[in-house]
Amino acid sequence: MKHLLIFLALLFSHQKNIDPNNLAGDFDPAPSQAIFNNQILSLPALAEIYPPPSLVLGQTTANKRIEIDLTNQRLYAYENNNLIYNFLISSGKWGRTPTGTFQIWTKLRYTKMEGGSKAINTYYYLPNVPYTMFFYNNEVPKYKGYGLHGTYWHDNFGHPMSHGCINMKTEEVAQLYYWANLDTPIIIYGKAPFE
Repeated sequence: MKHLLIFLALLFSHQKNIDPNNLAGDFDPAPSQAIFNNQILSLPALAEIYPPPSLVLGQTTANKRIEIDLTNQRLYAYENNNLIYNFLISSGKWGRTPTGTFQIWTKLRYTKMEGGSKAINTYYYLPNVPYTMFFYNNEVPKYKGYGLHGTYWHDNFGHPMSHGCINMKTEEVAQLYYWANLDTPIIIYGKAPFE
């Protein structure tokens, strides 16, 4: 029975495709609720987090990279081989986070994410997901909608929780958002714990 539930989750519990040409990144004040795994949540007030004054627009990505260790549920950000950030994350359940080398193709201050299945209690509707950095490569196209982003619907970092994205504490992903540039490489490796 357990294997059947995992199979159904893999088959029906995915993010809806996104249109890479139609992403505004604006805050939507209309929604008052979110849904995660069929549970209705109140939307929290999201405080604006501003970039540190030491970050300047247009800094090079040549020596920056982000590594995500699925086995240990950690993200490491490096510049010139110096560790800049080391954060807990929550990756995709059931092996849903792709592995390989990717690059950031867009950064959105806010975006809406939706997917999953109501029938198997994995449906989610998440407006105003903060500090989203979508990534892709030749095997994982942009429209699949994989990204690093802030998370207001859980605080269980260090354990797989998502439908494939990399969930982070909002205050930590904000730091990464202002540090990383478009085309910053993201290297994802390991295997998420089965929980």
